[in-house]
Amino acid sequence: MPLIDPKPLWDFDDPAASESRFLTAAEGATGPAAETVAAAWMTQAARAMGLQEHFDLAHAVLNSLAVTGVAVVADGADPGTVELAVRLDLERGRLFRSAGEPARALPLFEKAAERAARAGLDALQVDALHMAALAVPQAEQLTRNQAALAAARASTDPAARDWDASILNNIGMVHADAGDFATALGVFEEALAARERIGEAARTREARWMVAWSLRNLGRHDEALAMQRALKADLAAAGASDPYVEEELALLER
Repeated sequence: MPLIDPKPLWDFDDPAASESRFLTAAEGATGPAAETVAAAWMTQAARAMGLQEHFDLAHAVLNSLAVTGVAVVADGADPGTVELAVRLDLERGRLFRSAGEPARALPLFEKAAERAARAGLDALQVDALHMAALAVPQAEQLTRNQAALAAARASTDPAARDWDASILNNIGMVHADAGDFATALGVFEEALAARERIGEAARTREARWMVAWSLRNLGRHDEALAMQRALKADLAAAGASDPYVEEELALLER
């Protein structure tokens, strides 16, 4: 079982608040593996710092975790220590990629994926594979994403399998970037079905937007308009709005 489950503490729209929650979780770690658990939480605090573009601070946090010695891992080390090592490589790679250094990020993602696979940490393995697909040149992205999707679908871990929605979205974007909106639409529809299965309302609305966006780019304006109007109504019912929905509606209603 993983050391931590950071998902409930994450709000990617508010990384500063997320950072605060992770720091609190690290401070509250108890038990015989408290040091390792606290360090695992701190990797997420570093990720939140990176999302705020506090890259130097985030790297300093990861460096301090490595210096403690808890992250020095060999094959056969206890599972918690292996998980921490995976998280350190994964979050270090994310920092480099966010700072515009994908070439430095890629080997870290690959190492994290390999180590997670050996340790049976399926969700972290798929996360690392999905990040590697974002760090390679465009010509390699489809193959890398397909490998990540295969790993997600082969897992019996629901957390690993639920990565299919994000990966399908990324595959759809590869096709869209190549101008193949017909193929992209089919993939985005698969991503939408995955989001509906997972059941997160905000992310499901994003997936619906991607389908509608593809429909517009295919010239299927009436279908796209109906979807965007339905999205606007759902957002209004939730007391929210989305500038991207408004932008699409402006284009479609001209």
